[in-house]
Amino acid sequence: MQNLNRVHLNGLRALDSVARLGSLQAAAQELGVTIGAVSQQVIKAEAQLGRPVFARTSKGLVPVEGTAALLARLGQGFQTLSEAVAMARPPDDTVLTVSVAPVFASRFLLPRIDRFTARHPELRLRLDATSRLVDFARDDVDVGIRIGRGVWPGVEADLLLPQTVFPVCAPALVRDLREPADLLSLPILLDGQALFSWDVWLAEAGLAGHDIRPRHVFSEASLALEAAIAGQGVMLAWRLLALSALSQHCLFMPFAIEASTGMGHYCVTRAGARRPAKVLMFVDWLRQEMDAAMAEWAALRTSLDEPVLRR
Repeated sequence: MQNLNRVHLNGLRALDSVARLGSLQAAAQELGVTIGAVSQQVIKAEAQLGRPVFARTSKGLVPVEGTAALLARLGQGFQTLSEAVAMARPPDDTVLTVSVAPVFASRFLLPRIDRFTARHPELRLRLDATSRLVDFARDDVDVGIRIGRGVWPGVEADLLLPQTVFPVCAPALVRDLREPADLLSLPILLDGQALFSWDVWLAEAGLAGHDIRPRHVFSEASLALEAAIAGQGVMLAWRLLALSALSQHCLFMPFAIEASTGMGHYCVTRAGARRPAKVLMFVDWLRQEMDAAMAEWAALRTSLDEPVLRR
């Protein structure tokens, strides 16, 4: 334990965070400080340890040879400390913390939260809207909702809904579309964080190998959707994202072709941990809301054959 007197814990936390997240920027976000502060903490920790831990390269900080064991032990140590602190804190069964991607929170959860509150008035939701995958060993989170293939380290993932994608655009653009190939001449709006590409839909539509014409790239799917509603181009959307805009006829599906991305919406909790009652209640409610949304989607698809989609 005397070794800890050599180095400030804030410096060790900076070393661990940079090593795990791969950049000063990500570490600064996790630690709640500036990038410059993280950099200074790393420098001081290296001086106190008496050896360099990271090499400064054009791509950022890279662990130097021989530090893998050091950084691994630091990670294990801080995870153990985090678990100890969590054990000391009395559980609050009235607060449910949900980690969720911003687009899912804004486009699906928020319009429906009042129904969860009406069903469970004893619970108070705390939404942590972030694109970062929750680390249950470090974060104060009860349950997460994520899009992916369902394989993440340290979590138990339950599939809520498979993901399919399809083009959407504003009414002004949809009128001139007669066949899928017509989309190739329109400007495309890209979600820069999407885990899929247009190739999956083009292949489903018989257009494999064709190029699209990206106009704008957005850092968040909701921004791309708003641009599509404004008539700026065509977006490749998914059901839970576009359902409301389609129902209100702000957007249209020019072609009734959906493509599977091989991914889905998942509920994630800590692997091996018992799910408390508040989590089970939330997941049960969420499944019912998704079932209702898919019933609305099925009714929408049934009532809109392809010619009507282009009205």
